[in-house]
Amino acid sequence: MPYYRLEGVTPVVHPTAYVHPTAVLIGDVIVGPNCYVGPGAVMRGDFGRLVLEEGANLQDTCVMHGFPGCVTKVEKDGHIGHGAVLHGCVIGRDAMVGMNAVVMDGAHIAERSIVAAAAFVKAGFECEPQSLVMGAPAKVKRPLSDEEFAWKQQGTQEYQRLVTRCRDSLEPCEPLAEIDADRPTLLAGDTQPKQQTLDKK
Repeated sequence: MPYYRLEGVTPVVHPTAYVHPTAVLIGDVIVGPNCYVGPGAVMRGDFGRLVLEEGANLQDTCVMHGFPGCVTKVEKDGHIGHGAVLHGCVIGRDAMVGMNAVVMDGAHIAERSIVAAAAFVKAGFECEPQSLVMGAPAKVKRPLSDEEFAWKQQGTQEYQRLVTRCRDSLEPCEPLAEIDADRPTLLAGDTQPKQQTLDKK
C-alpha cells in the first residue's frame, strides 16, 4: 500500500475501511470506519488534515488536498464521485459530490445536498441542507426532493457494501485469454434511472 509518513505524521486507516492498493495517502490523513477509497485516489495531507468520516467513499482518481492549516472533511456517509477534487472544503453528512466536480477552499456543502457532475464550487460557497448545486460557477438550483435524496442514499449504501466485497474477495490476478464458461456478472443495485431524473431537472 502506498502510505507515506511525513514529518512524523502517519496516515490512519480504520481496520473496517477499504483502501485500494493504488490509492496514495500522505501525512495527516484519517480514514474512518467502513470507508471506501478507490483506485488512483490521492489524499495528500501535507498542508492540512484530511478526514473521511464513517461510511464515506472517495472514488476512483479523486484528489483530496487541504489549504494550509485547515481540515478538509467528508462527513459521515458522504459520497464523492469519480474524478472529483476537494480542496480545503467540508462536505456535509450524507451529501454527494458528482463526477469531475471541483469544490474549493472554505466551501461547505450542507448535509443531504448533491453537487452535480462537473460543477465548479467557488471558495467560500455555502448552501442550505438538501440543496441541488449545479453549474460553473455552481449555484443552488433548487431543493432536492426526498426521492432524489433516497437515490443518493442507495448509491452510498452500494459503496458501503463494496467495502466488504473488496475486503473479502478482491485479489491480484492474471487475465484470462478467453471468456470462461458460465461467467458470472457483478451487479449492484439499480440506481441509474434516478440519475437520469436528476440530470433533466
